[in-house]
This record gives sequence, C-alpha cells and structure tokens, in this order.
Amino acid sequence: MDTSMDTSPGSALDHETIIDVHAVRRRYGSRTGARPEFEAVRGVDLHVRRGELFALLGTNGAGKTSLLEVVEGLARPSDGTVHVFGQDPYRRRSLVRPRIGIMLQEAGFPSDLTTEETARMWAGTLQESRPVAEALDLVDLRGRSSVAVKSLSGGERRRLDLALALLGRPEVLFLDEPTTGLDPESRRSVWELVSSLLDEGTTVVLTTHYLEEAERLADRLAIMHGGRIVREGTVAEIVGSEPAHVYLDAAAVRPDDLPSLPDVVAPTRVDAGRLVIPTRALQPTLATLLAWATEHDVALTGLEARPASLEQAFLTIAADHLTDHPTDGTADHPAAGHTRQEAAA
Repeated sequence: MDTSMDTSPGSALDHETIIDVHAVRRRYGSRTGARPEFEAVRGVDLHVRRGELFALLGTNGAGKTSLLEVVEGLARPSDGTVHVFGQDPYRRRSLVRPRIGIMLQEAGFPSDLTTEETARMWAGTLQESRPVAEALDLVDLRGRSSVAVKSLSGGERRRLDLALALLGRPEVLFLDEPTTGLDPESRRSVWELVSSLLDEGTTVVLTTHYLEEAERLADRLAIMHGGRIVREGTVAEIVGSEPAHVYLDAAAVRPDDLPSLPDVVAPTRVDAGRLVIPTRALQPTLATLLAWATEHDVALTGLEARPASLEQAFLTIAADHLTDHPTDGTADHPAAGHTRQEAAA
C-alpha cells in the first residue's frame, strides 16, 4: 500500500494542517446536457488544523453539503484540489477512509435491523472498530440496542448515525447537521461528547444551522453563501466585525436630542418604536448616554444594551448577499446527496 505523502501544489504538508482545500469548485449538470449546469461550490479555500473543531455555516442552499462531500471523498471536485492527511480523499480513498468518520444528513439505515445489528454490520466494514456496546453508550443508545431501526425516533436515528461515525475511532470526524431533530437535552449531550473527542485530539468538521452550537464548540468557523466563503475566523473575530447596539423607547428621546456618543458607527434610527444606536464600543457609548440622561433628568425607558453576536453577524452576511446566488439547487440534481452505504465504499 502506498502511504507516501502527496506533494502536489496545495497538498497539506504542514503537520498542523490536516485538511487543505484550494480553489475547489463543484458543478452539477452539463452545458450540453438536458439539465443546465449549476455551480454549487465556487472557488473555496479553507484549511483545518489538527485537533480543532472547524464549523461550516451558511443559509439553506449555500453549498455546505456539496463542499463537505468533496472533502470527505464522496465526490470529485470539478476544479481545485483537496488533501486530507496529505492525500486526495477521492483518488486515494483507501488511504483516507479508514482514518475518518462521517455522519451524513441522511443515513439510509436498513429499517428491519435492530440498533445493535446495524452497528455490528457497520463495524464489519471497518479495519478496526471500538466495541459496539461502547459506541452505543457514547450516544445513550445502549438501552435501545434491541429495538428495530424503523421503531427509533428521528432523534434516536441521528444518535445511531453518530455512533456509527465513531466506531472506527476516527482521527477526523465529519458531522453534517448532527443535532437536527434532537431535543435540547440530547443536543447538549452531543456537545459534551464532541468536546470530549476534541480533548482526545480528534479533528472535527461540523456543519450546523444552530448558531449556539457553533459558538459553543468551534475553534474557527467559516460562513458560506452562494457557494463561496464570505467570512472566516474565530467566533470572536467574526463577532468583532459587527457593532453592538443600544436600544430605548423612541418616545423617551428624539435622535436629535442625543449628545455626541463615542464610536457610533451609523446614524441612530427608529425601528418598531425603538431608538437604535449602533456602536463599536458599547460601554463608553452607554456610559456617555447615561451620564447625559442623569444630567438632563431624562428617563431612558426601555433601555437595553446588546453586544454583537454570531447570530447578528450571520444575518448581516445573509442580508448583504441576498441577491447573490440565492440557492444552490442541489436537491434538483440526482448526483447530490450520499447514503451511509456510499460513505463506506
């Protein structure tokens, strides 16, 4: 077996970089076929470091799953290069697959098998596997081991899929919307499990619609829109690009009555009966406003101060790019989406 490192341009030679994606594009359809060509991923660069959790966020149709399938080796990029452990995950799949775990959005379980039988079947496809009972314990399914998959709830099926992704003790774990359909308690249990995996040195690539999930778990994240990465960095860096806001009842004071406030980044506006003051320095702005109100005996009713948040950054990005490639349309293409059986191939 050839285990040599791929040294082609863009390969991950730095031992700290475990995933290296360079100028990747993914297209569906054909210029000459019945279906018009559609570009779901449009020139993406990203790098994931060993032992970190990298979160990929985006609106529906942003291209997250289309990109993730290329990085996982389930699909070939139309252009660009991908390296995982320094290898092309599509051409060198036999070298990459034993070292990764994949939790897809749709698992495609055989419905008549029990939970334990499903896990044992999947364990049989792996070179090395942790004990099935241990994997089911990790996701709190040991008590459901004799239940047929068709009788599991949607949330239990998601937890079973996570157990299968963990069976091979992966060095890199891909989680595509892992907590969709889970109740809040189960979601937090998954967060604790993922945190423990990170502590053990596992690298995790996560896609999620739950911003709280990314904010809590991610070391770094990227936000996709229209097939492109439009913002990347730590949570603090991305949140820091957005202003904080001070709100108060518009009936309490007119915008023209306000004093000069430090670090206000846009004109004060009235929105739904509230005065909105965007600022880059929440505490000095708030202190100046309170001092002015005290001096002039003004009651600032409805006063509220909100620091910037990941949700605010996400919504700003979505609004800024609303007319740019609004949907990736991959559901319309038969090539989009893979089953767990295909992931095992």
